[in-house]
This record gives sequence, C-alpha cells and structure tokens, in this order.
Amino acid sequence: MLSALVAALGALLLPLTANAEPPPPFSEQTEVRAFIAAMHEQHGFDVAHLTRQFAQIRPNAIVLRAIRPAAVPEKQRSWQRYRERFLNPRRIAGGQRFWREHAAVLARAAAIYGVPPEVIVAIIGVETEYGGNMGSFTVLEALASLAFHYPPRAEFFRSELEQFLLMARENGLSPLGVKGSYAGAIGIPQFMPSSQRRYAVDFDGDDRIDLRASTSDAIGSVARYLQQYGWQKDAPIAVPAQVPGDASALIAAGIKPTLSVRELAAQGVRATADADRPAALIDLVTPEAATEYWLGFDNFYVITRYNRSSFYAMAVFQLAEALRERQPQTTLP
Repeated sequence: MLSALVAALGALLLPLTANAEPPPPFSEQTEVRAFIAAMHEQHGFDVAHLTRQFAQIRPNAIVLRAIRPAAVPEKQRSWQRYRERFLNPRRIAGGQRFWREHAAVLARAAAIYGVPPEVIVAIIGVETEYGGNMGSFTVLEALASLAFHYPPRAEFFRSELEQFLLMARENGLSPLGVKGSYAGAIGIPQFMPSSQRRYAVDFDGDDRIDLRASTSDAIGSVARYLQQYGWQKDAPIAVPAQVPGDASALIAAGIKPTLSVRELAAQGVRATADADRPAALIDLVTPEAATEYWLGFDNFYVITRYNRSSFYAMAVFQLAEALRERQPQTTLP
C-alpha cells in the first residue's frame, strides 16, 4: 500500500496554541515529498503538478481538533440526546420532501439493489440533512492534515488521500476544488474517497459520478453500498427486546448477529421475531433512564458498516420507520 512507503517517517501533531508559528505548506514537508514521489512511481502523477497543489494548502488546526475523540465518559453517552438530533419534526419533514421529489429515482434504486427507499432517505437525512450540510473543508487539506499530522490514524488517512487523488483524476476534478467534512467525507451521502471509488455509481447516466451535485448518483450509491455489504431485501432490521437479567455478556459479544433469536431466548432475551433468525443484542443507554434493548438483525449490522455505531444505525432505522409511516400510499388507476 502507498501509505506504507511513507509511514515509517512518522508524524508529529501540530502545535495548536494561538501563539504557534503558522505551519509551512505541505509541499515543504519531507513526508509529503515522499508521498508525492510514491504517487508518481505507483500511479504516474506528475511530481511538479502535485507539488504545486500541496504548496497551496497547510495543516488545518480545526481539522486536527475535530478528529480527536471527545472526552466524554462512557456513562454520559445518551441515546435519547443522540436520537433527538435526528428524530425531530424538521428532519422528518425534510425526509418527506426529499422522498416526494426523488420518488422515481428511489424506486429505481430499490428495485435494482433491494434497499427500501425509506432507508436510503434516512441515511442521507442523518448524514447531511438531505444534502444541506455537506461540509466546507477543502478535502485535500483535511486529508493531508490527518495523513501527516494525526499519528493515531495516519495510515488510514494516507490511504484515503491516495484514493482521493485517484478519484479526482478519474472524474476530471481539481483536488483543490472539492469540499467535504473535516474527515474528508464527500457529498450528499458523505462517502470517503475509497468508498466512492469502490461503491459509487453513475445513477443519472451522465457518464460521471458526482456525489455533491447529483442526487441521483447519491441515492444509487447509498443503495449499492448497503447491497454490497449484504443487505437482505425485505428482511427486518431490528425489534424491541426485554432483558430481565444481566445483559453484559451478550452486549460484549458485539453487534454482529451470531446467535439465533431462539438461542438468545434461552438466555432470557424476549422479543417477537423469527426464532431461527440471527441477531445481536443492542443496548441504547441514557443516563438516569432505563436502558433500551433491541435485537439487531443482519440489516442492522449492514447499516453499521456505514457508521460503526449502534446509536447511528438505530437513528437511521427509526427515522426510516417514521418516514415510511408518513409516506402516502399511491394507488394505481
């Protein structure tokens, strides 16, 4: 992998104090010059051209602050607080509008990939509130900042930086002109560059993939992403569960379904579901409130491949259910 060629050089976190000297452009940094040389050797990039692009960006202190894990104790995590961010009247109404405006494209994606429209809409709603908040960071600068100045995940972000430059070249984009999140996620569905190259589709038929400007490409790409990770058409996502005793061992087993509903029932978990279906016990914790327990099935696990958080997957599921319940049923003449 390209990142291995430069990883050995190491990376130092930028000083983030107000009095720190502004960091030099990326083009002056030894690691970046090694990265540029590797991009030339492996992918044929022009060294001078790439150097000029890196000369126009500097390490971004806001990105480096944002990526650091929040110093919030586990006991303060709140499902109810998280849920309120996504299950609210504004986001539900926005999802209804988005579904109406793009009903034909959503129906086509569902027919091809087997993912229901409400799930596609809910993911886009959670990610960017239906394209309204796609991020304002220069993706090249954000990824370079994390690739060369955030040691805990430097290898991952160097790989994403490589994928981003390849993606930009393939789609005729200027790397300096692409905006996204502080972590380098792009467009209406917030795909990382590697995911865009691997899963995104030209769903509007214009011979290019544009996840920022083409809602059709975004819809088709979300559906294909979930399908490629194993989405099961017409299968359930999750159901409420009751756990009368200590559930810590089952929770520690993780969110990948490994036990059948019948096997979980033998350990005291009660839920209304197909006894033979694999499931995982999910806990949704809110301080000073009773923990919610759910059984998450394979499709719930697939949603966590988009964002590896049970809170995230449950927010997508519940927003999808709220949208489906409010979607008017059309009848054929």
